[in-house]
Amino acid sequence: MSEIAGELVKVNRAFDQPTLTLLHQRQAPVVITLFRAAFGRENRPIPAARLHTQVEEHLTSLDGRDDLEVPTGSGRDLCQRWMRGQWLVRSLDERGNEVYTLTSHAQSALELVKSLARDRPTLSEHRIATILGTVRRFNSEANPDRTTRVSLLNEEIARLQAERDRLVDGVEMVSAGEDYMSEGFTELLSLISALPSDFARVEERFANIRTEILAAFRAEDRPAGEVIDDYLARADTLMTATPEGRAFEGAFALLRDDALVAQLREDLAALLEHPMADRILGDLDRNELRGTVKLIRDGLDRVLTQRSRVTATLKEYIVSHDAARDRELERTLRQIDAELVTWMSRTGPRASHDVPLLPRRTNIDHLREKFYDPADDVLPEKIALTPDETAPPVALLELMAQGGPQLGTLRERLDAATSGLSPHDSLGALFESLEPWLRRPVEIFGLLHLAADRGWEAKETRELYTARRNDGSGRTFAVPLLPLPDPDLADPDVADLDLHESGTA
Repeated sequence: MSEIAGELVKVNRAFDQPTLTLLHQRQAPVVITLFRAAFGRENRPIPAARLHTQVEEHLTSLDGRDDLEVPTGSGRDLCQRWMRGQWLVRSLDERGNEVYTLTSHAQSALELVKSLARDRPTLSEHRIATILGTVRRFNSEANPDRTTRVSLLNEEIARLQAERDRLVDGVEMVSAGEDYMSEGFTELLSLISALPSDFARVEERFANIRTEILAAFRAEDRPAGEVIDDYLARADTLMTATPEGRAFEGAFALLRDDALVAQLREDLAALLEHPMADRILGDLDRNELRGTVKLIRDGLDRVLTQRSRVTATLKEYIVSHDAARDRELERTLRQIDAELVTWMSRTGPRASHDVPLLPRRTNIDHLREKFYDPADDVLPEKIALTPDETAPPVALLELMAQGGPQLGTLRERLDAATSGLSPHDSLGALFESLEPWLRRPVEIFGLLHLAADRGWEAKETRELYTARRNDGSGRTFAVPLLPLPDPDLADPDVADLDLHESGTA
């Protein structure tokens, strides 16, 4: 192949890229204008329905222009056409709504048109100085000779020291000219305008990797571990071996350094406050420079979100993938294949056998969920006590004093009181006659519980119960008066009725 033929192949490949196909069509001015008006410099995501409406409204306002080639169709049809041209991409936002964003190819086209719309800078001292400074710094950082690097650093230190001494001595400062400032702002704006397309390229690379990973998982022609290793290798290569990846890593390192971010903001603010900035920069350029840090942050967020989607895809597959189920399915298929070979060996070539599409259901009333485990009936090991850990002896009364009411003893005392052996006429009087170890506060509840079981009714008046705690302290409780029944009357209600009738007679 001749040299001119090789160059033609390269040029054809360039023209086949979506960036040049967008610029090469007759409708390019209108499409580029619509993209710039809708998405702006930040390439902010736009809801799908809103973009469809905006496209239709903008095209309606351009009707009647004979000097323009206006695309035809509804907003939805045009957006789908632009998606097929790889200028728009549709995705889901955090809330699950469909949104449109520009691809890196469309952003590169917008950047090229924007750069051509500016005043073209001419050859000047600023441009030559920038080239010389960049080459000098590049050589000082990449030169493999240690001595040469040291010499370059010494020369730079001496130059900066001389400049500092000159300024400290009060020598008149040389102000930058308007041409120098104009070219500086133009180059700075060019560098900043290239950032969105760079971030979009990295984002699209991760989106392509995610699509390929999903396809590899569904194909199942490679082990899952090999697919994951391939993703990790490609992600590392993307960040280190491509210009877009290195730009992303540099921007990420910049934003992690608060001092560098603060320095960037201060430098941009100082440039915008320069006396010549108002004459050189328009409002759009000033806003573009002010939003540099936000532009970088938004681009990083989109790239990190896309990378998180790839990681989530891997995590979802690893968590949901059941290797045991796959092995069981493979074993079942092998058994079917073996049975098929056996059946074919016993039958003729024209034999047929009806096989149900799905196996019949098995009716099971109850399926045991837990089987007997002898380990459940093993007694726990005895607590081994050393001679130093022997528990001190405790009296029975001390243990009983820590528990609830002595219902058995209290029931005996109540039976004795209701049988005529006790001179007490109320439950409180009975409580006061008990031994100190039976006059705990909890014993009051025990007596009330036993009285309620026997159906005794309390009066509205109250009587005092003086209780004693285990430590010897006392506590007085006001409890409704509960008289003891007369032992001579089997049924107090019946006795009261007989007395009433006899008195009436």
